[in-house]
Amino acid sequence: MRGLDEAIYLARQCHATITGLYIVPLAKPVTDSQISYIEKHLLNNASKFMSKAKIRAAQNGIVFDDAIDYGDEGPKIINYSNKKLFDIIVIGSRGMGSIKETFLGSTSNYVLHKSQIPVLIVK
Repeated sequence: MRGLDEAIYLARQCHATITGLYIVPLAKPVTDSQISYIEKHLLNNASKFMSKAKIRAAQNGIVFDDAIDYGDEGPKIINYSNKKLFDIIVIGSRGMGSIKETFLGSTSNYVLHKSQIPVLIVK
């Protein structure tokens, strides 16, 4: 949410919109019948988070478009940002990766080094 708050601040200053991307760290199921309990739980969490984000952005007068995808977070974020015309990527840092990535986090570290557009990492 700290990353979202920073994105809202930037969007207000620049009169911009926000696109929120939530990556579920699993392979995409082929059919709904193949969705396990864990996948349902993760999708439910993703939907709840995106709903909260949309409300928070709307309360600040910002249009929020949301997208939910499956796969490896870092490459998915980079591929998504390459397909769209974004000005900046705002990403939170949780520090959940290995010891060397404790301060940035593995996904934010990956995005920082692979992105072709500016990246703002929010701690």
